[in-house]
This record gives sequence, structure tokens and C-alpha cells, in this order.
Amino acid sequence: MALNPVLVRSTMVAALGGLLFGFDTAVISGATHALTEAYSLSPSLLGVTVSSALWGTVAGSLLAGIPADRIGRRDSLRFMAVLYLVSSLGCAFAWNWPALLVFRVIGGLGIGGSSVIGPMYIAEIAPAKWRGRLVGFFQFNVVFGILLAYFSNYLVGLGCFGANEWRWKLGIPAVPAALFLIMLFGIPRSPRWLVKKQRVPEARESLQLIGEEDYEKELHDIIESIDADHAQGDSLFDRKYLFPIFLAVSIGMFNQLAGINAILYYLNDIFAQAGFNKVSSDLQAVAIGGTNLLFTMLAMSIIDYVGRKTLLLIGAVGTALCLGGVAWIFHVHQHQGYLLWLLVVYIAFFAFSQGAVIWVYISEVFPNRVRAGGQSLGSSAHWIMNAIIAGVFPALAAKSGSIPFAFFAAMTAIQFFVVLFVYPETKGITLEAMQKKLGIS
Repeated sequence: MALNPVLVRSTMVAALGGLLFGFDTAVISGATHALTEAYSLSPSLLGVTVSSALWGTVAGSLLAGIPADRIGRRDSLRFMAVLYLVSSLGCAFAWNWPALLVFRVIGGLGIGGSSVIGPMYIAEIAPAKWRGRLVGFFQFNVVFGILLAYFSNYLVGLGCFGANEWRWKLGIPAVPAALFLIMLFGIPRSPRWLVKKQRVPEARESLQLIGEEDYEKELHDIIESIDADHAQGDSLFDRKYLFPIFLAVSIGMFNQLAGINAILYYLNDIFAQAGFNKVSSDLQAVAIGGTNLLFTMLAMSIIDYVGRKTLLLIGAVGTALCLGGVAWIFHVHQHQGYLLWLLVVYIAFFAFSQGAVIWVYISEVFPNRVRAGGQSLGSSAHWIMNAIIAGVFPALAAKSGSIPFAFFAAMTAIQFFVVLFVYPETKGITLEAMQKKLGIS
């Protein structure tokens, strides 16, 4: 099956949720110092400010499966776009610290929801041989959004906005949020969701629209997999789904135990602690964002050939070594010049592995009938761990710069062995055949 224009356009539009995901999560890194001064925040309260959005993502990811199943993947993404828009404008015009927290939580709901529904939608419209790259485009947009956030922070920093600089930084995501909402009105529904709702003729039309060559066979396979007559009695927490639940939850947790978002959120503070000034910190953040984007693109280009498991193993080794080096620099308080290079290489290994694989893998390991709930569970595990780490990182780093990075290094080393001995490879297998490989009847 070749890529047709509707399939490509639908993938790009759904993946815009990833761009907003990346933009909204990383843009705070350029405002932490200003917010600390504006609201007289202690390290602990700064952690609350940053992690407030993340607790919103936990709720958003936990609840996203409900609208995704009831009103569909596409229409749920429209609601996420509205949440992004309200959050960005609310943060820009926040009248006090509690109001800022409320609007950050609203943005978190959008991030959490889109992290579940965006990859799910793309996985359900993508042919098996292209699925890794197409779902990977969501992660590409996440890291592109991160780079845009860093670059946006740098440009706003040059604009001499004074005390209102942080408002501009947090308000700019309203522009792509509005674009996302508009473009979502031009893509089809997921054929697998339509079959689940027993709207088979519409599902057939959707498969034809996205260019499925043997659409009748694909439709038959989907119907057989979903088994609509018996789906009502099927629960995500049935014993037969324990293995895919473990895979989704563990990859979500390991993704954050590698320290990626703690580093991205507090990147400027990490450089400041190592002795760099504000302008150099902003520029080096752009360099790290660019590295993230470059190696995500590289991983996307080979993920369907090399496989998900191989990328995870390579990344675990590289990230563990780099994090160990960062911990050593903060422990001895010397050789700070190597910090940027170690973080750049760390980001490269992370983007090449976990960054590119996580949303693909979670979207693949659950059968059609419980995919929404399963993807929600895996994503929420990711966001819960993210919120915990982001909340405690400032206070812990203030006491010891080395301990957080030593912990992250140990976790990535453990992940290597879990992936090596437990994780199955999922490349090139249809979503319907996947449940047979995982031993799900």
C-alpha cells in the first residue's frame, strides 16, 4: 500500500497535537526564573508550578480513553485543541499565581489527552509497513515543538519585554493551537473506531479514503478482531491483557525515569547551576532542541527496518553513560565545559530510541477493542512518573546536583535488561496479528 494524500494529511494534522505537546511542555523552561521572581517562588513552589501542568496530563491521559471511545478519535482531538488554546491565552493573561496554575492544568489536560489519542488515531489509519514511521511522526512533532519552544523563548528574550516576557513566552502556543483546531475539520474518522461502533459502511468508506488497497479484507480482519458482538463483556484488566499492560506501563515509566523531561523543563536552570549566563543558556537549549529533532528524524527513517527493540537497547546504553558523566561533573564541580556535550549526546541517544519508540509501541500492543483504555493507561503511567520527577527535581537538585542524574543513569541501565529479556519486537505486524503474537485470544 502506497501513501496517499488523505493518509498523509490526516497523519500530519493528528501529529500537530504532538507539536503542541512539545511546545507546551518545554516553553516553561524559559520562564522558570521570571516566574520565581514574579511570584517569589521557593524551589519547592517552582516545582509545583512546573508540575501543575503535568498533573493535568495525568488526568487528561487517564480520561482520554472515554471520549476517544464515545465520540471518536478525531472529534476528541478537536476538544484537545480547544484546551490548548484556552490554556495558552489563560497563562498569558494570568492575574495571579493560582490562576496560572489553573490554566497550566487545563493545558496539561490537552497534552495528556493528545498523547493518547493522537498516536492512537494515526496507528489506526496507518498500514502495518508504514505504521512505525507514521506514528513516529507524532514524536517528530513533539521534538519539533520542543525546538520551537526553545527558539521562541530565545527570540522573545531578545524582544525586551521586561517583566511581561514570561507572558509572551507562555502565550505564543495559542497560534499553533488555533491552527490545529481548524485543520482537524478536514480529516476522516478512524475506520477501527467506526467498526467498533458497528458503523461498517462508514468504515469501508474511510478505508477507501485513506488508500487501503484491499479494503474489504482489511475490513474483515478488523471486524473479526473487534468481535463486536462480545466486546461489551471485555475488560482491559482481564488476565489476558496483563502482558500488554506491563509493556505499556513499563515503557511509559522508563521513558521518564531516564530524566528526559526533568532535563528539558529545567534545562536553563541546569546550565545556570553549572555557571552559564541567561543568553548562553537559551542558545544551548536551542542546540539541544535541534539535536533532539535531528535524531528523532533519523530514528523515524529506520524504525520500521531496524525495529523498536533494537533502538531501545542502543539508547539505553548511550543514555546511561551520558547521565553518569553529567552526575560526575556535578559531583566533582569541575569540567563544566563538557556538560553541553554530554547533554547533547544524551538527547541524541534518547531521541534515537525511547523518544521515537514510546508512542509507537504503546499504540501497537493492545487489541482494537481495548486500545483506547490501554493507550490511556500506558500514557498515564508516563505522565504520573513525569509529574513526580518534575515536582521533586528542583529541591533535590538544589541539595545535590549529582544525585538526580546518577539515579536516571541507574534506571536506564535497568531498562536495558528489561527490554532485552522481556520486550517483543512489533515491527511489520498488523494490529490484528499483534494480539496473536502476544498470546491474546
